[in-house]
Amino acid sequence: MNQARPHMLYVCWGYPPCRGGGVYRALATANRFAEQGWKVTVLTADKETFHRFTGADLTLEERIHPDIEIVRVPFEWPILEADLRKWSKSRAQNPKLWSKWRTKRDQIPFPETGYGPWRSTIEKAAEQIHQANKVDLTVATANPHVTFAAAYDLFKKFDVPYVMDYRDAWLLDVFSGDRLHEPNSRAARWERKLVKDAQEVWFVNDPILDWHKDLYPEHAGKMHTVANGFDPDLVPSTQDRGAVTDRPLVFGYVGTVSPKVPLGDFVKGWQLAKQQSDDLRDAKVKIHGYLGYYAQPRADMLAIINNAADDQVSYEGPVGKAEIAKAYDEFDVQLLMLGKGRYVTSGKVFEYLATGLPIVSVHDPMNAASDVLRGHPLWFPVKDVADPQTIADALIEAARAARTADEGIRAKAREFGASYRRDLQLDPRISALSERVGAVV
Repeated sequence: MNQARPHMLYVCWGYPPCRGGGVYRALATANRFAEQGWKVTVLTADKETFHRFTGADLTLEERIHPDIEIVRVPFEWPILEADLRKWSKSRAQNPKLWSKWRTKRDQIPFPETGYGPWRSTIEKAAEQIHQANKVDLTVATANPHVTFAAAYDLFKKFDVPYVMDYRDAWLLDVFSGDRLHEPNSRAARWERKLVKDAQEVWFVNDPILDWHKDLYPEHAGKMHTVANGFDPDLVPSTQDRGAVTDRPLVFGYVGTVSPKVPLGDFVKGWQLAKQQSDDLRDAKVKIHGYLGYYAQPRADMLAIINNAADDQVSYEGPVGKAEIAKAYDEFDVQLLMLGKGRYVTSGKVFEYLATGLPIVSVHDPMNAASDVLRGHPLWFPVKDVADPQTIADALIEAARAARTADEGIRAKAREFGASYRRDLQLDPRISALSERVGAVV
């Protein structure tokens, strides 16, 4: 171990300026290790990757801890290449056949479409980082899961312990609950050996953790829930704003609207609620974020919102993380819209909790997010997302709370949310790893 301070290599694909959902966990994890006195090196993709494919949030780069060293390596994503001038002749002649061939080729180095070829690049880079400044611990976060290969490579060649940090799961479909890969598949074989040799394995919620404990009972002791939490400096003021009595209410959503999000069902419920409640007669809905996973908004989602313009539903576009507090400051009620899934939490729920404002859960009651929110005094869950009337009922109740909730209830809501600060989730694991790295050395 370095005499001055231990060296942690953090391997991730999405890191600022990437604007993907997992980037906040990556940013916060690396920052917290640095704040706790570790030397931190981040191995990630080059900036062009994010500017071209996912969209970039330049404000996030300002939040990187000044002591962190960033090593950016090339990443190629041919299947998303939109510039026809860069297509091969065979691809231009038969795009579907080329796509099938490319998918198979991607998985030769590592069983992950799109990301498999990145394995050799990050393994080589990780070795160079270790040779230049000995690495004491590797933390690799997924997805993509190919990042684990770099951590495993350092372990096998140089005996560097590693942590596997899952944002979702590799073998589990968190929406359907189905298994994605058979036990004898390459993905399953890779995960078995990775889990076997890992120092720790982190998951974002208890249901995903429990699923993996059942799958790998002999390694259950090294598995931990490290919830996403919220970043105190990036959320709006949690001071009590008081009841809203003198103006129309504003309902707000912040985050990526994925195809799983029940956007159309919400709009139907919203339209009913406006008809049935005076509190909502002049109320507005503001949706901030990306419509779909890429920079260009999905046309079908945009159409749903635009068609509800007369009901005062508007799309506000993406919002930078550093400006996100301004967006929240406009809200009186927060909309937590999620896809269905027992294992789905979303990092957004913790940010919502930090504000102390009312929350309407427009998602299946069985989602893992319900486990987080249960007990919140200003939580209004929808009983059946497929029934617009139950959505309307929850919206009406939340509107009434925004108009009438007293200072005592609002204080309890803020207190409830405060326990989910991100550093409180990370610190126990960082402390344990510090002791183990020191003990091994």
